[in-house]
Amino acid sequence: MKMRKMLRIITLAGAATFGLCATSAFHATAQELRVATSYKLLTLDPHYATQNENTSLLSHIYERLIYQDEAVNLKPGLATSWRRLSDTQWEFKLRKNVRFHDGSAFSAQDVIYTIKRIQGFLTPPGGGFQSYAKPIKSVSAPEPLTLVIETNGSEPTLPRALSNIFIVRHEDSGFRTTEELNSGASPVGTGPYKFSNWQSGETLQLVRNDDYWGDRPAWSEVTFRIVESPAARVAALMARDVDLADFVPARDVQGLEQRGVKVESVSAARSNFLQFDLGREMLPGVTDKAGNPIPNPFRDVRVRQALAMATDRGFLADKILLGYGTAAAQFFPNGLSGTSSKLVPQPPRYAEAKALLAEAGFPDGFNLSLAGSSGRYPGDGETLQSVAQNWARAGVVVKPIAVPFSVFDTNRAAGEYAVWYAGCSGEAVDVCLNAVVASTDETRGTGSLNYGNYRNQAFDAMLAKAQTIEVGPERDEAIARATEFVMADQPIIPLYHFHHISAHGEKVASYTMHPRGWTTAMQATPSGE
Repeated sequence: MKMRKMLRIITLAGAATFGLCATSAFHATAQELRVATSYKLLTLDPHYATQNENTSLLSHIYERLIYQDEAVNLKPGLATSWRRLSDTQWEFKLRKNVRFHDGSAFSAQDVIYTIKRIQGFLTPPGGGFQSYAKPIKSVSAPEPLTLVIETNGSEPTLPRALSNIFIVRHEDSGFRTTEELNSGASPVGTGPYKFSNWQSGETLQLVRNDDYWGDRPAWSEVTFRIVESPAARVAALMARDVDLADFVPARDVQGLEQRGVKVESVSAARSNFLQFDLGREMLPGVTDKAGNPIPNPFRDVRVRQALAMATDRGFLADKILLGYGTAAAQFFPNGLSGTSSKLVPQPPRYAEAKALLAEAGFPDGFNLSLAGSSGRYPGDGETLQSVAQNWARAGVVVKPIAVPFSVFDTNRAAGEYAVWYAGCSGEAVDVCLNAVVASTDETRGTGSLNYGNYRNQAFDAMLAKAQTIEVGPERDEAIARATEFVMADQPIIPLYHFHHISAHGEKVASYTMHPRGWTTAMQATPSGE
């Protein structure tokens, strides 16, 4: 099956928005969109958690100053422009003629109120957005539609941080608690759809905002039914109880297409990869062919490179993921901001891999255990089996260990694994570079997912320098060069970018997708338009 190419998203107002849901007994009108979604919305507080459940569904109602397009580039939302006044000061010009759903005018005071609510009012377990507002020292409004933000230090990525924050209406009475927002009072935003009804973890109903500042929203009503079971979402679509279903399993695609259902997919802004333990001298499960423990072989870059050569990533994407995956050579799919066009997955080269292992002192290979989760990510358990077969052709005998994620995570933290299957996603490439392959440094906030204890001072310096550059093409180029540098050292083996898959019935003419996995009504174009 051919790889699905990345699809262009239709974006509106910088907000990703979800569609409506319904039961089979609900009669759908021509402009009503019914969606079966896996996203379980448990709160109406737009600042409670940074999970996709909230960032997708609530973006119908609320909007951001800035949003990320289909290439994860920053685009104007409620802010029409922004510029850096100094190392610690930014200016944002806000959009004119924007009104909240209650008719009140949008201004800089609403942004100030929003930031103060996140910084000083919400506390754990809420307050998941505090990391985005943490760099902000002060906010002022020299004019009603001009915002000046002072940061604690140099913050070249402040616009990207703000692309995660929903703006709420200023209230003179103070801040509303999460409990108050969940109690039934209608949430008020500037988004293309207005709140109608919500049943926690079950349904969300919305109606069109006819006074929306942007293009007129396509659907008069949108209803989401939260359906956690993939099989149940597919069944609802086949029965025409819904018009759109998200996170469709690849195994169901052929059956849907045979019934005339249209399937759309996009490479996710993430990668799944194999990670080596480079920190310890001796590793569990790593032995010579006689079963005797040997010193950590992964500390030799030639061993890591040989195992990468012996990994058939094309097979994983085409067969294990049934064509709904893209072979990977870096953290994000080629073409997204910060990626390198020079990093392209190569077909397996078993003879070269075996020769390189011999050069590194392992002419007969060695034994190891390869661990990972089973059922957490598409194809995770099957991937371990496939890689084991690949590496055997280079002389490395692999024992796959696929367990539930909770068990895997506990055992990895306890140091029971030498090599394992992992993943990373984020709003930008350097988020994963920072987390997975940058040296662990609490003061810099790097290495949070660097469980392999990889250290490369030259790379750390390159990445740190790139991150001083303001978000834009120059920064993207610097991030790409840093990625090329570190991937040549092979601290991980990128495997694939699995695809987000959605499907829709005849009422929807087209549905374009976003690599961050958002499910939105505004991505759906009605038939006849």
